[in-house]
Amino acid sequence: MKKTIILLSLFSMFAACKLSNENQTREDNKELSVLLDKYYEERLVFFPVEATLTGDSRFNDKMYVDFTDSYRQKEKEFFNRYLVYVTRFERETLNDNDKLSYDIFKREMEINIEGLSFHDNYIPLNQFQSSHLVFGQLGSGSVIQPFKTVKDYDNWLQRMAVFPAYADSAIVYFKKGMGADFVLPQAVVVKMVPQMQAMVVSDASKNLFYGPITLMPATFAEEDKKRLTDAYTKAINEQITPSFKKLGDFLQNEYLPKARKTSGIGAVKDGDKYYNWLIRQQTTTNKTPDEIYNIGLSEVKRIRTEMERVKNETGFTGDLKAFFTYLNKDKKFTPYKTPKEILDAFEKIHKTMLPNLQKMFGHTPKTPFEIRQTEAFRAASASAEYNQGSSDGTRPGIFYIPILDATTFNTTSGMESLFLHEAIPGHHYQVSLQQENDKLPRFRRFGGNNAYAEGWALYCESLGKELGLYTDPYQYIGALGDEIHRAIRLVVDVGMHAKGMTREEAIKYMMENEQISEEGATAEIERYMAIPAQALGYKIGALKIREIRTRYEQQLGTAFKISDFHDNILKDGNMPLDVMENKMDAWAARQKK
Repeated sequence: MKKTIILLSLFSMFAACKLSNENQTREDNKELSVLLDKYYEERLVFFPVEATLTGDSRFNDKMYVDFTDSYRQKEKEFFNRYLVYVTRFERETLNDNDKLSYDIFKREMEINIEGLSFHDNYIPLNQFQSSHLVFGQLGSGSVIQPFKTVKDYDNWLQRMAVFPAYADSAIVYFKKGMGADFVLPQAVVVKMVPQMQAMVVSDASKNLFYGPITLMPATFAEEDKKRLTDAYTKAINEQITPSFKKLGDFLQNEYLPKARKTSGIGAVKDGDKYYNWLIRQQTTTNKTPDEIYNIGLSEVKRIRTEMERVKNETGFTGDLKAFFTYLNKDKKFTPYKTPKEILDAFEKIHKTMLPNLQKMFGHTPKTPFEIRQTEAFRAASASAEYNQGSSDGTRPGIFYIPILDATTFNTTSGMESLFLHEAIPGHHYQVSLQQENDKLPRFRRFGGNNAYAEGWALYCESLGKELGLYTDPYQYIGALGDEIHRAIRLVVDVGMHAKGMTREEAIKYMMENEQISEEGATAEIERYMAIPAQALGYKIGALKIREIRTRYEQQLGTAFKISDFHDNILKDGNMPLDVMENKMDAWAARQKK
């Protein structure tokens, strides 16, 4: 009854605001603000782990099996309801900031609703970007989930208690996929089994999920220490370990024989429609697979030409493939002995560019920043990555580096460009400034899309020379390697999912065009197999940002100020590329005046 009353009140409010919009001034629309705030509050109830990721601790004890048909039906009703609400507003009566919110929100509701029509929930887990991996990070005691108070520890106990149901439901939905021929490729499943097995240990104190007990604050009362130690040990032995074992056994014995031998999602029922939706979701454009594929081919050719030039500059006389082999094999490019030396090298990159950062950005984040080695349990299948800090600054933004063997870590792998992308001024600046901007509605502060986020980060790689980096040709060749890697993604992702390219052909194409080992290329290609189209947003977004920067430099001449451009790209947070371009066109028009 209470829910019905709330809904009736909302409808009354929105009906009233529809009328008031006719005479509305260009001030912030309070009714729209209320709507967006209500949406975000309700969203956190649906997605409590998302709340934890943003530093909102109110739901730290909650976790739901969010891929079931019944749960997704609730999601669909939720998004449909808010789409109806927002379209009651007359867009043209809103001020510029509210128009941004309207456009972003409406698109988000529409794309989410459409996505729920596909059966991707028949693949509830994968080897790269998956809830069981996030669960391991949350429960390790050192990342994201707070473990500072007794209540924090009790919250995680309640979350752990949900995992058996999550694992059992995953098996049920994997089986639904087996029946509908909507399954993962075999090569991906093979990588998932060891991830599950790594969580199965006979001694609870050696389990990843025992980490919070090892790190328990000394200030806790002795009775709390004992109670929590006993409870965590029991949960690991009776809930966590059996669930991971069950998942591993199922994947190995039942799912793997039924997994598909094809590489692309186009091989499953309605896979072509699903892939086209994923392209629109991940790139925020209406580009076709063929358009993206051709952009990829063109960019690979352009970057290879620049790589040839830099190779010749170093004095190397062989061809590009031989140059890649030289970079991979010569011992002078693997000088490190310990993980700490690698982490220190990244910090040196940070310090080198600090003076120029101040010239290129007028606004910088307050959120703390750290460089850490990726945890051992996931390092083998992990890429370097950025984990966002909390909006209140109590949890830093963290740049993670997977280091399996420090002595094999290659300095020419693009260390400088990697730092620019994953750390500063890439993801750390973009995400932190967005979260810190309390003038944005919360769905914008803590949300966003792939093309803007990854496009910005890849664009930041192109700033290396302006920031005082890339002075060493071997670091620059590494940066070009990172750039061509993103261009190659356009070719192999579309190639596999829409053009029948096999896993082996994709690996071969990648190795022919960049400095990467077969092991590295295999991991990358299998990532694209598991999460189709996600890899497309990087290059598409970066090309758009560079395109509009070049346009404004030409249009504005001496009136163009790079720090103002960067600040205005970032100040309103993540948004679809067309919305961003329209916003920046308006900014450029103001600069002309």
